[in-house]
Parts: sequence; C-alpha cells; structure tokens
Amino acid sequence: MDVYSKKLPIILIIILLGILVLQIINNDSGSMLIDPETCELYIKDSQLNFKQYLGEFDSKCLDFKNLNK
Repeated sequence: MDVYSKKLPIILIIILLGILVLQIINNDSGSMLIDPETCELYIKDSQLNFKQYLGEFDSKCLDFKNLNK
C-alpha cells in the first residue's frame, strides 16, 4: 500500500474511530452518581473502588428529600 494512496487516510480514520468507540464503551468510571444520603455528586472509580466527591449537590434530590420531611 502506497503512503500517497487515497485509501490510507480512510483506513486510518476507520481504525481511529474504532479505537474511540471501544474506549467510550469501556469507560464506565466517568459516570456521575448521586449519594442517596447527602445528595452529593460523586464519580466512582471501578478499578480502585474509590468514590471521589465533587462538592456539588443534586437539586432534584434535595427537593425530594425536603418533601419527605
């Protein structure tokens, strides 16, 4: 395959898009979750089993907790 052929960029783009799709599918550690007790947002690292709190609160969760009191 010649470096200057028109097929090479198309093949490289397809390979790079495939790698990107695999990374998106396997990246579940970036999902934000809500702590049910404090309504604080956190990110859970699945490999280390560690919660990193973001210092932000979910307003819908806080409103719902205030209605239950």
